[in-house]
Amino acid sequence: MYRLLVAQVLLGCWIGAQPFCPSQCTCVYHGHSDGTGSRSVLCNDPDMSDIPVNVPVDTVKLRVEKTAVRRVPTEAFYYLSELRYLWITYNSVTSVDPGSFYNLKVLHELRMDGNMIATFPWESLKEMPSLRTLDLHNNRLTSVPLEAAPYLVNITYLDISSNKLTTLPSDLVDIWPPFSGILPSANASQKIVLGLQDNPWYCDCRISKFIDLSKMASIPVVLMDQVLTCSGPENLAGVLFQWAELDQCSKPSVITSATKITSPLGSNVLLRCDATGFPTPTLLWTRADGTTVNVTVVQESPGEGVRWSILSLHSIGFKDAGDYRCKAKNFAGNSEAYITLSVDGVQSLTPSPLINITKRPDDQPVTSFAGTKMPLYTTLSPALTTRAAMTTVPPLTIRKSPGPGGGIQRSPPAGDKPAKIQQSKDGKGSLTSEKSKKKADLKDIEVVEETSDTAVLLWRAEGLPSDSPVTVFYFPYDAKDDKETVDTEVGQGKLLLEYLMPNQVYTVCLVTKGSVAGKEQCVDFTTLDNGGEDGQNKILMIASGIACAVAVPLIVVLLYKIVCLCCKGNSSRNNGPDDDLSKETYVKFETLAMKQRTLNGQANDLWARRQTQESERMLLCSRSSIDSQMTFKSDSSRAEYLC
Repeated sequence: MYRLLVAQVLLGCWIGAQPFCPSQCTCVYHGHSDGTGSRSVLCNDPDMSDIPVNVPVDTVKLRVEKTAVRRVPTEAFYYLSELRYLWITYNSVTSVDPGSFYNLKVLHELRMDGNMIATFPWESLKEMPSLRTLDLHNNRLTSVPLEAAPYLVNITYLDISSNKLTTLPSDLVDIWPPFSGILPSANASQKIVLGLQDNPWYCDCRISKFIDLSKMASIPVVLMDQVLTCSGPENLAGVLFQWAELDQCSKPSVITSATKITSPLGSNVLLRCDATGFPTPTLLWTRADGTTVNVTVVQESPGEGVRWSILSLHSIGFKDAGDYRCKAKNFAGNSEAYITLSVDGVQSLTPSPLINITKRPDDQPVTSFAGTKMPLYTTLSPALTTRAAMTTVPPLTIRKSPGPGGGIQRSPPAGDKPAKIQQSKDGKGSLTSEKSKKKADLKDIEVVEETSDTAVLLWRAEGLPSDSPVTVFYFPYDAKDDKETVDTEVGQGKLLLEYLMPNQVYTVCLVTKGSVAGKEQCVDFTTLDNGGEDGQNKILMIASGIACAVAVPLIVVLLYKIVCLCCKGNSSRNNGPDDDLSKETYVKFETLAMKQRTLNGQANDLWARRQTQESERMLLCSRSSIDSQMTFKSDSSRAEYLC
């Protein structure tokens, strides 16, 4: 009895130690001969609408198939740290959260085919660094963004067939050989499998690399189905990728102005490269190690399919030497060229001059600048010590005079006024300078009669001959570089400054040949503003315009009247008295022929009208008092006159 009780307790403990399996799933433990094993879970209940959350933590393979699951939530599998295979196939999934695959560090295979996914969170692939197989076929994907390329580098099996893809980013294929530029090793057996079939591909320059990929042989990339066809454009509909020829699509070609350039240290260098291709390529300058060049770059496309770029390097140093890469890129591919820059010269620092003190054969100390042959002979006396100063003028020489008293004489540079240094009888030296009795200079410099564009400069010479040359230069107060120079003689005493700008402050300086070098006598003056003159001119122009506007119409009217009168007078002279007579009234009469009145006749039959001959016609003036008298008169009628 005791043994039976112990057995029941042990059985209960063993059952309690077994992992819990979801009610809608089947959990299977696969043991191996070496004592190890793995657990797989299959959930295929058609009534399941959510991803199970109580899956055993030691699950290695999870399959959720043919369920009513429509969404994969955030961190749905975070506790399955040992999960290596995840199949969510032939469900009704339409949405996948970007954080759905959090903590799946060892996941090797992800299959989500047979769903209704229109947008896949490609950035979620960074949570699965060990992923090698990604199956998304038979979904509703319409695009694969370029941002997905970094996450697909380690994928060796990618199936995006049977979707609604029409194009792919041109740079996406650059992650695989041979477009990646990485040559596979000779013994590399790993192939990259791509599934691209059963998509409505639009064959243009954007997928030209994939078309080229389908035509290549003996490459590490293998297509699941070689029968890839174009759905557009119309001239390529139904054409296989292997036979498709794309118009207006060519890989870039790059040429450089030079392959090697040697330039002196500190100079400016221009590097240029030109590229051709269609579509028009873009150009990018980098160093040989791929770092971007942070200098001035100018690019221009003078026409379709052509682009040039210039890299400008200013004051180059040794750090600028090296290889520069110009890379051209378009949808059809990329190309690059290199320019090697060498810097010629020696870069050294110039330290401040050092002073060396040596001794002459006569035991006199000699001071000179290090690295130069310019000595400073310094002689010391018991009463006076002279210190050499470093200036830009030639060095001064101090020599000791022989004889008693120890007098010291200093030889100045050429052009300086002589000076004497004498020592008194008590041994103390005193410095006296010999001044000229009368100082030669220009005085009373002034500017008079300023206008808007001219001014008169006056000066007075003192101690200078009248034919001594003098240089006058003037410039705007804030622009010393715009200096104008005029040479004249001191005796003139007057100079007209022309072509000045109105309302501008000027500085004018005079330099004579006898003056101390670098000493200039300058005065400032201001030209007048021509705003008043401009205003008067504007008023005159306005008044003239108004006068013209009034006078011109009056002149036109007067001319018209004069022309009319002249035409009328000419017409009267040409026509003469006949015209006056034509203005009178003329009446044409016809002679009346008398007809014998019958006894039985009517009153209206008294007269008969007949046509007159041309010779019988006559014209009578209406002003005449002559009347045509009736030639027949009856007894019963009264006398009548017909006109």
